[in-house]
Amino acid sequence: MNQEPRFAEALFHADTVAALRADLALALRAAAAHGLGEGVCNHFSVALPGDPDHFLLNPRGLMWNEVQADDIVLVDAHGNKLAGRHDIEPTAMFIHAAIHRIAGKACVLHTHMPYATALTLTSDRGLDTTLSQNAMRFHGRLAIDEHYNGLALDVSEGERIARAMQGADIVFLGNHGVVVCGERIDHAYDDLFFLERACTAQVLAQSTGRPLVPVNPELASKVAAQIQSERLQSELFFQALRRQLPEQ
Repeated sequence: MNQEPRFAEALFHADTVAALRADLALALRAAAAHGLGEGVCNHFSVALPGDPDHFLLNPRGLMWNEVQADDIVLVDAHGNKLAGRHDIEPTAMFIHAAIHRIAGKACVLHTHMPYATALTLTSDRGLDTTLSQNAMRFHGRLAIDEHYNGLALDVSEGERIARAMQGADIVFLGNHGVVVCGERIDHAYDDLFFLERACTAQVLAQSTGRPLVPVNPELASKVAAQIQSERLQSELFFQALRRQLPEQ
């Protein structure tokens, strides 16, 4: 008798995986509350600890504000659903599986959040990390993929995006959106939130038509290092979100 489905179900309900499911669902609800979602599109995923070939993913067809821990799906790197009560979307598998496997990222958050996406439509394709303080936290951590190729409907496109990251935590996808990665869900979500805040400030500043005043790159690097060296604020933010947006 095939024991794999039984093993997958046991893994899905293991304490550590259940906690990850709860955190991933919280990140999705928070993104919805912060206006970072887009209908039932886009996905968040997190690899199981020490196992990049198996990861958790939000399901197809649910609004982010309704996702609970039990809605999260366990999948493998080949796109097979191993456990969970919902279907999965093919484009999620192609992008997320490739980034987990090739870029080695534990947590992968892909959105079309409005201000960050707006910057992908410009000739610069992304954020200027020498402008606002929020932008400086990302100095030296960004990559830009200028080559939009349509929907990611095959393995090669997901792999191309993963390689375009070149080890960066964040990639701006030209004419598309952004991917934010991290080793922990709370840190990655904090970066996602403040990335959109930084992009909002830049778009608003540009809309004034007045010249922008960047800081020198050395100062931007210093600010980035300061923020990266102390991530307690990120963890406290996520704990506050858990209080504000509890499981239903």
